[in-house]
Amino acid sequence: MRRVPLRLLHLLAAVWLLTSVGAIIVHAAEPAQSGPPVVIPVAADGVQRATVTIDSYSYTPNHLIVEAEKPVELTLTSVTTIIPHNFIIKDPAGSLSVEQDVSAGKTVTITFTPTQPGTFPIYCDKRLWPLPSHRDKGMEGTLEVR
Repeated sequence: MRRVPLRLLHLLAAVWLLTSVGAIIVHAAEPAQSGPPVVIPVAADGVQRATVTIDSYSYTPNHLIVEAEKPVELTLTSVTTIIPHNFIIKDPAGSLSVEQDVSAGKTVTITFTPTQPGTFPIYCDKRLWPLPSHRDKGMEGTLEVR
C-alpha cells in the first residue's frame, strides 16, 4: 500500500475547505434587489458626496445619478466580515476609469470627476476560484452621468 504525502493531504483539505465555504457563502448571500436611483446633490463646495455600502454581492445604493464636470466623492463602506470586494467603473471609450479595492470591514473614500454624460456599469470582479465572479453573482450597479 502506497502512502499519500502529508503535504498533498493538506493541500486537498485546504481546497475542499475553500470550495465548501465559498459555496456556503454564495448560497447564503443573494444579491440585493435594485433600488430606486439616488440623485447625489452638489454640496456648497461643488462636490457630489455619497456613501455606498458594500455587502455580499451588492452595492447600496446601486444606481447613482451625478452631474458631469463636477467632482464626485464616494465613501465605500464594506459591511462584510470575510469577503473582499472592489468598486469598478470603466467607460470603454476611456472617459472614466475607477477601480478601488475595499477589504472586508473597511471604509475607503474615492474621488473622480466624470467628464462625459452617459450610463456606466459599476461592478465587482473579485472571485474565489473556481466559483463565478461577484459580478456574475449580481454585484452590479449603475452610474448615470447627466
